[in-house]
Amino acid sequence: MSPLNISLADLIARLDEELPDADHLARISEAQLRNKTLSDLGDQLVSHYVGKAKQAGASWSEIGDAIGVSKQAAQQRHAPTPFERFTDLNRHSIVLAQEAARTHKHDFIGTEHILLGLLGEPRGLAYEVLMAKTESEQRIRDAIGEVLPPAGEKAPRGHIAFRPESMEAIEHALRASAELGHDWVGTEHSLLGLMRTEESPAAQILRNLGFTPDELHETVKTEIAKRSAAGDK
Repeated sequence: MSPLNISLADLIARLDEELPDADHLARISEAQLRNKTLSDLGDQLVSHYVGKAKQAGASWSEIGDAIGVSKQAAQQRHAPTPFERFTDLNRHSIVLAQEAARTHKHDFIGTEHILLGLLGEPRGLAYEVLMAKTESEQRIRDAIGEVLPPAGEKAPRGHIAFRPESMEAIEHALRASAELGHDWVGTEHSLLGLMRTEESPAAQILRNLGFTPDELHETVKTEIAKRSAAGDK
């Protein structure tokens, strides 16, 4: 019996019950998806307690010993994620970006999906900045639609990976936040990150809509100052 009181027989019975008409190959595919989910959950469980240990003053060497790996391996696997300083609204925009990729049956999250995610969070400053410039959400959605790759054959399930340019945009968002002296990464910083990833589809869309890097930076800086003065970050 496992520590969680879940046996292999339980997992097999549940999969068979939920997919009674699936053939053997379809069940292999579903089993692999569930394997990834269980693995991700396990990593998140360990990361949760790694964070607690770090807060209590444990070193990466001590954490590595507890896990049974080297200091370097522990740090690489369980160091804080790029999204740790993301605001709730910005984390939601990332979730929406993933769902946009899934809806269009894409097995990747591109910068165009991230831009769709920002459009899906009207409470965020990025949405306000986009609307102030274009005065039309549909205009932006149409522009994104023109560069979206063709839909895939089947919507992916489970984890969807970021494309390299999307990770670059996230890194630029983190830098933009640091440059502005902020201790949070909001939707506005993600918008700046997309603009700074110059060769990305999202940056091209923003340029076509009339945005420039310098103007966008100044607009975001001004709007954040206004919100701070009003007591609303």
